[in-house]
Amino acid sequence: MWTLERVGLVVERVTGVPLSRASVGRLLTGRLGWSLQRPERRAVERNDSEIARWIAHEWPRIKKGR
Repeated sequence: MWTLERVGLVVERVTGVPLSRASVGRLLTGRLGWSLQRPERRAVERNDSEIARWIAHEWPRIKKGR
């Protein structure tokens, strides 16, 4: 995940200009119009129809065994 510190380091390497975290934040949100993004916690391989099938058929069978 990119942080303000990481972006600041890249900016400094490319341009030679060091920026504070606050300046990097203003640059990204104010001048470039970017917003905070967080990675989704769901697996890419997730198969919702298979999950629904498992809950409907397998879970009751497993639950009976208690």
